[in-house]
Amino acid sequence: MEPAHNVIQTSLQNANPVIHPAVSLTNAARIEGGGGFLFYEEGVTDSVGRIIEAVDRERIAIGERLGITILPDPKIGIRQGYMRENNYSSAYREAPGFLSIPAQPKLDHRYINEDVGYGLVFMSELAKQIGVETPSINAIIQITSVLMNHDYAAEALRTPESLGIAGLSVTELYNL
Repeated sequence: MEPAHNVIQTSLQNANPVIHPAVSLTNAARIEGGGGFLFYEEGVTDSVGRIIEAVDRERIAIGERLGITILPDPKIGIRQGYMRENNYSSAYREAPGFLSIPAQPKLDHRYINEDVGYGLVFMSELAKQIGVETPSINAIIQITSVLMNHDYAAEALRTPESLGIAGLSVTELYNL
């Protein structure tokens, strides 16, 4: 445990929206076919790791624009003791904290609904507000919306507006 600069830092440091949607989306056929695979050990190939990394880089860029340090997920995983490597592929497959975790039994699951609907939509909207491009985050929101027949961006469950911070400047957001 260590103190955070503000609540935005704690929100952005949560890597679930970075990891879960990417793995779920790229393994959608396996999940719809009944799952039966290990989410991290079998679901995170090197190419899936590149998607996770692209989303993580955008999350980190949002923090940088706000003057807030957001650690890359593998680094925080090492610090917290559930990962051993600082990369976005084998680090997940071989992480002691992720071993033997089964994939979700269906796509209609919190790995998509919460992590896209609350996490990635918030990051995307916050990024727009402060002038940070998030093409990978936006792509995952869009493709997942098509996959689930559910417009997560339009639903806007958690956004700067819903939290009362829309329109705040970078300085004001930093000082929350």
